[in-house]
Amino acid sequence: MKHHSTHGGDVTKSNTSARNESQLTVEDIDHRLAEIHAERRDDETAHGLEDALHRDVLAAIAAGAPDAPLLAAAALHTEAIDFIRGCL
Repeated sequence: MKHHSTHGGDVTKSNTSARNESQLTVEDIDHRLAEIHAERRDDETAHGLEDALHRDVLAAIAAGAPDAPLLAAAALHTEAIDFIRGCL
């Protein structure tokens, strides 16, 4: 399946990958939130995990996840985890 990127190019993505992303659950996100929380003293690691979670949730939503609002709301709980985001 081909998707057009916002940068004008085409991005090829397999149907299997899209199907797996849409199977992301709130429980999966809860586990990843716990992982981010456990790594919160390492700002770079925690921020990387947060970015990866947000990308995966966006991909699941784009792939048609039926519970998109719940996934998005769950992923936004990363905002409550205290670590430094960005460069100093």
